[in-house]
Amino acid sequence: MLIFAILAFLLPSPTVAAPVGVCYGRLANNLPPPADVINLLQSNGISNVRIFNPDPSTLQSFSGSGIKLMIGVPNEFLPYIATGNPTLSLQWLQSNIFSHIPPNQIRYIAVGNEILLQEPYYTPYVVPAMLNLYQALQILNLADFIKLSSPQAASVLSASYPPSSGTFDPYIKSAMLPLLQFLHDSKSPFMVNIYPYLSYTRNPMYISLDYTLFRSQNAVPDGASRYSNLFDASIDAFVYAMEKEGFVDIPVVVTETGWPTSGGVAASIENAVAYNGNVARRAASGVGTPKRPGGEGVEMYLFDLFDENSKGGEEYEKHFGIFGVDGFKLYDISFN
Repeated sequence: MLIFAILAFLLPSPTVAAPVGVCYGRLANNLPPPADVINLLQSNGISNVRIFNPDPSTLQSFSGSGIKLMIGVPNEFLPYIATGNPTLSLQWLQSNIFSHIPPNQIRYIAVGNEILLQEPYYTPYVVPAMLNLYQALQILNLADFIKLSSPQAASVLSASYPPSSGTFDPYIKSAMLPLLQFLHDSKSPFMVNIYPYLSYTRNPMYISLDYTLFRSQNAVPDGASRYSNLFDASIDAFVYAMEKEGFVDIPVVVTETGWPTSGGVAASIENAVAYNGNVARRAASGVGTPKRPGGEGVEMYLFDLFDENSKGGEEYEKHFGIFGVDGFKLYDISFN
């Protein structure tokens, strides 16, 4: 028995693969029918999908597929949910979600998207809406299985380099602290949308393309840690920021990350393969981050399933698709 105990101590801990999902954005006028999308997902081994609103026909198409969902509650719904009560939230869940798809296919409900700093009008409604939805899930005995969070933009950090300097913007701290407390109390993850592509294109003098694409030969030191890519550094900046507020055990889920194939500086299929392929492999292989190296990968959702030709903004924003609307991959990447 002593020998086994010694061996268990000496052998490395087993790694745990993290799910690699995909975002199913639908701001386009040329997308394939939902039934074809389900077949596409299943044939490519994609078992985790983020959708941005509880569209009934979309939810119904996923019902019975075995695919697990993150379902978004659009920002404009939050005042209604927040100013009601748990009973009203229960009715909302039943009529908008559970009447279209069984609860065992839902992993997360994402309450709003990039509200803090981006759409401050909705800020006061985020945590009250989450509390009402959480109590509704408790009534249904689902609160331990369906987790609530609210995806944030990376800009909620006022400092992120080096990662150990990670600090939440003081302007939104009064809203961030109650959110972190809810996530801690409910054992839910902090959700964030991370785009090293944007960091590189906005700061090319200070961030190299190789550093964003996992090709850098020179690790950046930060205390005892060393960072060879911007993805790890971005995640750990949030870990440090949460620790500074007294929250040391909240996991991070990357709810959007990706690289465009055209329409902007450094936007190409070659670079999209390098970036998406590397982040997916890291999750699947159970590689953590320098700050949290403990044998479990970072769960993430790659953006996007298809190009979205109806999106506004810069041209590159329309070209994050991994698949063409004909169902064929634009480039090879594994979700397993």
